[in-house]
Amino acid sequence: MRGRLTAESGITLLELVIAVFVLAVGTIAALRAVDHAQRNIGGEAARLFAAQVALNRAEELRLMGALDGRALPQSVEYGPYNWRIQVEEKETRAGFVEATVTARAEGQPGARYVVIVNKDISQ
Repeated sequence: MRGRLTAESGITLLELVIAVFVLAVGTIAALRAVDHAQRNIGGEAARLFAAQVALNRAEELRLMGALDGRALPQSVEYGPYNWRIQVEEKETRAGFVEATVTARAEGQPGARYVVIVNKDISQ
């Protein structure tokens, strides 16, 4: 014996289409969020490389002094990039040098460090 089917016993085609549409919109939103996160994470490696290059130059200036540090190369290969290093010096009232080290590569984010160094390490 079979029971009688009523209008409320199943889903209509319209309900199915609406459910698929809602799932599709949710899936597209999730995929866009993942893509955005991947782009942001992808730039982190270049930022990390730039920070390391600038920090390395700051340490070299601390070890060598500002005068000898001027002879260091202005370009360094680190990772897959060729980094341009710029050092701006400003003398402090105490007789030290405030060096602002900036590392940049073409099309990549850069980094900047400020370090206080001796003018000449041999003094």
